[in-house]
Amino acid sequence: MDLVFFNPNSFGVTLKNVDCDLYIDSNYLGKFVLDTLMAIPKSAEFTLPASMRVDMKGLFKNSWTILFNKEVTLGAKGTTRVGKGGFYVTVPFNYEGKQKINFF
Repeated sequence: MDLVFFNPNSFGVTLKNVDCDLYIDSNYLGKFVLDTLMAIPKSAEFTLPASMRVDMKGLFKNSWTILFNKEVTLGAKGTTRVGKGGFYVTVPFNYEGKQKINFF
């Protein structure tokens, strides 16, 4: 899948690495790792190609929640390495937000 984000800053950066754990309604779903250099433009949307290792127990545990609820809480907690001009810093992040799901 592809994840779409928006960079609100007035400057572009280079994304070097993302390593995070993913959650659905506080239940562990799996790990997302991106180890590719990507240019992120200023004040623009950008897309990250997403591939993750899924914990099958977590997937089955969450399948009923996903099928029978119209909204779930998605979470991501981890770190990313971003930089400019060859200088990179590791930035921790913790995201949690509601996502509507329409299967039917």
